[in-house]
Amino acid sequence: MKFVLSTSFSTVAHLTQLAPVADETGWEAMSFSDHVVHPESIRTPYPYTDDGSRRWEAFTDWPDPFVMAGALSTITKRLKFTNNIFVLPMRNPFLVAKAISTAAIISDNRIIPAIGVGWSKDEFELMQQDFHTRGKRADEMVEVMRLLWSGEMVEYQGKHYQFDKLEMNPAPTAHVPIWVGGISDAAMKRAARLGDGWVTDLQTSDEIIACIEKVKGYRKEYGRDHLPFSVMATPSDAFTIDGYKKLEDAGVTHILTMPWPFYHGETDDIEKKIDGVKRYADDIIAHM
Repeated sequence: MKFVLSTSFSTVAHLTQLAPVADETGWEAMSFSDHVVHPESIRTPYPYTDDGSRRWEAFTDWPDPFVMAGALSTITKRLKFTNNIFVLPMRNPFLVAKAISTAAIISDNRIIPAIGVGWSKDEFELMQQDFHTRGKRADEMVEVMRLLWSGEMVEYQGKHYQFDKLEMNPAPTAHVPIWVGGISDAAMKRAARLGDGWVTDLQTSDEIIACIEKVKGYRKEYGRDHLPFSVMATPSDAFTIDGYKKLEDAGVTHILTMPWPFYHGETDDIEKKIDGVKRYADDIIAHM
């Protein structure tokens, strides 16, 4: 099992200090969450809290994940970079493909985009993208990006995206794995049908295991159960080696976690964050 450092809600200036520490202490990857803007008020309720309010305050830092990944890759050697979660259909597929391929080149192929379809109609409208077709557009966008990443002359004729022959370079020099996040049946089917991995939400271990069984079933239906597949989980009730091993046995390959709250509580003190990253590596990662 591998461990991914969650940087949600972190001050951007801290990330350049955290990344080298994670790189040196055995963390597999660093993850970035995604919002472009923070509307003062929202018409779309946040779906992951009981009252529809957001989990973060206004003026929280939300760096562009692929700008951040490219920058941090220059001060690390082996650390990979992923998302929790990048809202793909809120963007233009050509610009996303270009950003990811550039970051992949700069990082020597250490980029693992983890995508979802999003929840905030408010942001979609600001980005001038159709909220109601986001799932079907995301499916086409994955196909389009994989074509563009070939570096060859390619064309595409879908319902939402069409283009004649063109090429995009620089192209990644290795396969770019795409993970798909979400706990709806549609999201899990998308992960099984198109993805190289699936990303959970904050769930109990039993819920994660039940979802993994669903995804396995869908992958078999799509004839893709023979291909390599990753599962990045955020368990709400597993914090020990035994708990993690139970998840590993069920198919979880990566644990996404924020380590400093275990040692220092909620903090924005960079020294306490660095201490948490190191101590978690000694206490957990070194024993897995």
